[in-house]
Amino acid sequence: MSDFFKNQFLIAMPAMQDEHFSRTVSLLCEHNDHGAIGLVINRPMDLKLVDVLRQMDLDGAALDEDAPVFWGGPVQPERGFVIHDAPGGWESTLDLPGGLHITTSRDVLRALGTEDGPKHYFVALGFAGWDEGQLEQEVLANAWLNTPVDRQILFDTPAHDRWQAATRLLGVDVTQLTQNAGHA
Repeated sequence: MSDFFKNQFLIAMPAMQDEHFSRTVSLLCEHNDHGAIGLVINRPMDLKLVDVLRQMDLDGAALDEDAPVFWGGPVQPERGFVIHDAPGGWESTLDLPGGLHITTSRDVLRALGTEDGPKHYFVALGFAGWDEGQLEQEVLANAWLNTPVDRQILFDTPAHDRWQAATRLLGVDVTQLTQNAGHA
């Protein structure tokens, strides 16, 4: 199996009924023979990043007071991920193609809002996971569409507009697509 879906947006089809994933966009960070891992990028929580940093005894004074923490998915909701654009030599970082990075270590949180931290970032709690072959089956069943990651959507588009913006990358109006697929 290739890592074809890695560093792609996974876009929920309009008919997706799963309450966790309806109208979501996920950044797929890992896809291999064992399954896939993604982070939902358009579900802000009622939790502010500055509050999280304060709870961890980290300085968040230089951050935007309204910056949210995102719900990254239902798996391990206590686990944090920082998606960012600049490498920084932090302890636990996964490098994605195209210059994106996902860091899970505390040192990147300490750097946020400082000259040493990444300029573009967001923080998510939890992740979405698919077992071996599960994602492929869901794509074949028309639950998801995928497209290459767009950094503007990831970092600059308001969260509530990301699903629609990601669907526009496909060049079709996904609200007009049928849930029934034909397979040759």
